[in-house]
Amino acid sequence: MIKRHRFVGLILAVFFLTSCAGGATTAALVDSSAAASGQAAEVNSSAGVILTVAAAADLTPAFEELGALFTRQTGIGVTFSFGSTGQLTQQIEQGAPVDVFAAANQSYINELEQAGLVIPDTIALYAQGRLTIWTRADSPLTFASLDDLTQETVKRIAIANPEHAPYGVAAREALISAGLWDALQPRLILGENVAQTMQYAETGNVDVALAALSLSVAAGDGGRFVLIPGELHNPLNQALAVVSSTRHEAQARQFAVFVNSEAGREIMRRYGFILPGEEPIR
Repeated sequence: MIKRHRFVGLILAVFFLTSCAGGATTAALVDSSAAASGQAAEVNSSAGVILTVAAAADLTPAFEELGALFTRQTGIGVTFSFGSTGQLTQQIEQGAPVDVFAAANQSYINELEQAGLVIPDTIALYAQGRLTIWTRADSPLTFASLDDLTQETVKRIAIANPEHAPYGVAAREALISAGLWDALQPRLILGENVAQTMQYAETGNVDVALAALSLSVAAGDGGRFVLIPGELHNPLNQALAVVSSTRHEAQARQFAVFVNSEAGREIMRRYGFILPGEEPIR
């Protein structure tokens, strides 16, 4: 699977110009004036450092908030590239300059570890994701379960592409478990990642989306959602690691630890993630 150094220059340029599937790339700007006086030495030692964090699309709202807090507390800047875990993995395999990778499924981190592309002692689970059935608030359609997707009035259903998006894999597994996959395939619209899946539903291009709970929470009053039972698909155990080629290992380690810190966990919890050591909601 790993194709090293082929067209690396082109890939690196694309990596910085766009996120991998139209998702936003954001920078948490350094704000050393907001750092506490006890952190001044750390801020000074990290002056000018901006980490590049590749992160699964379901993390967009949570990590944007988490990154801004991390910068305020440490003075270390963070730039995010959000997208499909599978596509981000390929970019790292091909040499993209990433400091930390937060995947939506730990299997991708394990793959990179086997290839020697992440630092083993930095690998950590940080969350478990959940799937929802999401519709716009003004939609006339209502859903209580996956079976309701078979309504004749439901014409288009968005899921993330299961070929490279963990939330798409989970959506496919859930539909198979519910005995609906074959019947609903003609109605499925595939997004490049779970954030694009939500965009399809938010803009009315589809009737309903099988989306990430984190993005459903972030949409607030703009939509309605119900949880898909977790037992219908394999757990979306999400893991992160520092990438071996990082030029800022100390700061990258600091960010990785911050995600699982109490401050980081509080942000993740508010977006519906199940955290290591916590029980899933059924």
